[in-house]
This record gives sequence, C-alpha cells and structure tokens, in this order.
Amino acid sequence: MQPKDSIAEHWGKGDVYGPILAALEKAGKSLDALTVEDLAPVDHFHARGLPATVELGEQLPVKPGQHILDIGCGLGGPARYFAVNFQCKVTGIDITPPFVDAANKLTALLGLQSQVAIEQGDGERLPYPDSAFDGAYTQHVTMNVADRTRFFGEAWRVLKPGAFFALTEHGLGPAGQPHYPLPWSMDGRGSYLVSPSRTRELLESAGFEDVLVEDTGEKYLAAYNRAMELAAQGALPALGLHILIGESASEKTRNAARNIAEGRTQPVQVVCRKPL
Repeated sequence: MQPKDSIAEHWGKGDVYGPILAALEKAGKSLDALTVEDLAPVDHFHARGLPATVELGEQLPVKPGQHILDIGCGLGGPARYFAVNFQCKVTGIDITPPFVDAANKLTALLGLQSQVAIEQGDGERLPYPDSAFDGAYTQHVTMNVADRTRFFGEAWRVLKPGAFFALTEHGLGPAGQPHYPLPWSMDGRGSYLVSPSRTRELLESAGFEDVLVEDTGEKYLAAYNRAMELAAQGALPALGLHILIGESASEKTRNAARNIAEGRTQPVQVVCRKPL
C-alpha cells in the first residue's frame, strides 16, 4: 500500500455516510429540514470543529461570488459553512474516497450543489489551472503532508495574485516527538510535523508574504479536556466526531491534550497571501 493510500484509509474506509445518517436520526434531526448547523458537530472533521472554522473565517477577506479552494476538505463541513455564510463558491478536494462520497451526499441533502463541489485528489498535485481561485485554506491536513514544499507551491500556483491562503495545524513543539496514537496517525507513520517557525519559512519560500502565525494551543487544550470530561461522564452527544474516529477516540484525545500540555505539539493558525 502506498503512503498516501495508507493515510486515506486511516481517515476513512467503508461506509462513512451511513453512520452519519444514523447519528442524525438518533439526534432527532430531520433530513428534510437539515441545516449546516445541524451537521456541524460531525462534518467539521478537524480539531475543535466548527469553532475553529468560524475563527478562521473571521480572519479571511472572503467576498460574495468568489471561488475558494478547500484543500483536504474531509466531509465538506467547512466548505458548506463558507458557501452559506460568505455567499461564495467552494471547491473541495480530498484524498479519502469515502469522505468525498459522503461530502457530496451531504451537500445534496442541503441543496448546495450549485455552490459546493467536492472531488477526490491530492493536495500536492492539484488538478486546477494557474490563478484559478480567490483564496484557499487547509484545516489540520499538513500533519499528513510529507512534501510541504510541493503542497505550498501548488497552493501558490492555483491562487490569483493577491489571494489569501490559510491553514490550521498541530506544529511540532520544542519538547520532542509526540505521544501516539493521535487523530492523524496511530503510531507516527504518515505523520510529518514541523515547527511553526519552519512552516513560516516554507510558506515564505513558496512565495507567500504577510505570514501571520497565531498560537492556538490553549484553545485546543481546553477543547480536548472538555471532550474527555464528557466522555468520562458518558455524556458525548449522538452526533460528534467520535462516531467516525471509533474506539480509539478517547486515547487519541488524551494524547492530543497531553502533547500540547507537555510542549510536544503546538497548534497554530496561519494566514498569508500571494503577492499582487
């Protein structure tokens, strides 16, 4: 199995859409009147979920009618959030086939096919022409990206001059390698963490400027701790990321919190732009 196939299978295999529908029914959500808010607990498949997407969106100059690219879009929750809240068009791309299938079915449930399109593909080899997008973002994807030089170079290529690029990720902290398993890797295979300062260097080398790096570690640590409290109380909601992560969810959450507390990982939000 190729490394990227292994990463894709790590994130999702088999039927992803079915368990989401079952959880929606258990949560009492009507499929005939579904909203992006209804889906938010499960389709923002990255650390901190919807709050992280909202905070990122508040930092981006998205305008109505623009065409935005979501690299590593997962189940498409952020793409649908941006499309609805900013009245823009969003194209999403992801390497995980079951996620792409579920993302398009969820988009259809919401009637957003004219604004959101999801396809399978590789962020290191984007199938789009030069200068095609008004902005791009990637949320908690780069931890699985071996060749960041190529990944950032491809993002730069497909963006129009002056367009924004943003990312959130767990950077490598100063205290050494993290404890596994973690949401993005069971044992360290397929995990390619770099320090926030190295991320800045790579973005600038790709041609981006005005690189703003914000440490978001305290927010993520609080979110992980809260999730562990709910799990200990048996109070996890019917609809949540745990239904897709499976039996390892508790251990991954504990390690994610421990790594931040010990300085082994450093979550950051990064915003920059392609020069005019």
